[in-house]
Amino acid sequence: MKSLEAELAAARDLDVADLADAIESIGFECTRCGGCCTGYAPDEPGGAPAGAGKDEDAVEADSCHDGDDADREPHTATVFPDEVRRVADAAEDEFGEAYDWRDVARPMPFGLDADADGDPVGETFEWALATDDCGDCTFYQESDGQGACTVHDARPLICRTYPFSVALEGTSQPMGEAVDEAGVVRAHECEGLGRDISREDAEELAGALKERAVRELEEAIGVRDGYDPGARERADGDVVVFDSEGPKEADGTPVRSE
Repeated sequence: MKSLEAELAAARDLDVADLADAIESIGFECTRCGGCCTGYAPDEPGGAPAGAGKDEDAVEADSCHDGDDADREPHTATVFPDEVRRVADAAEDEFGEAYDWRDVARPMPFGLDADADGDPVGETFEWALATDDCGDCTFYQESDGQGACTVHDARPLICRTYPFSVALEGTSQPMGEAVDEAGVVRAHECEGLGRDISREDAEELAGALKERAVRELEEAIGVRDGYDPGARERADGDVVVFDSEGPKEADGTPVRSE
């Protein structure tokens, strides 16, 4: 297995034109189905299609996905610390009210335990976008049967590049195993795969995909180098998140130093 530094060098050497060629060969067009932004049933990964999300006019205000609320897995998308702040700023501009860290991000649930009340405890190494009571991304909305992002221009790299990833150690593989591949590019479950894509759009997506690969490896190195095994003992809460900026409480505030 290569070191993270070697993988980072490989990510920086990725050729955007080659990535664009691979994306063109696979094909992709976003259909605005909402599947990559919504909660899903454990045996049906991919999210709820647009039009099947939370019904704002339903009598039962907390009813989700055609009334099937049970055992749904929340949408989970990784987000970098600077992206949390960027999304918060964009949401404030969009909605005219202040957004704090917890309005945008939550500790990545994978790896955390639960206490007697079912609340998360432990430490984790990433942030995930916040979700609503239906498990949908809190910034997802539907209009006329189509999904949309309310902070589209500030959306994180994981959202900009879905459903693609690159096959490098230390980079994330969204939504499970790949369903198609070309060169180092992997494509994950999405109804938009196989559709024609312009060269301009392929190159834009490829550039973002390379940027994401580099950022993910830089983040992993930063987490590794800044890991503080005593942080959890000093934390005020039950959850500590380690990111490239150091250990943080669940609300994004730094864990106090020794």
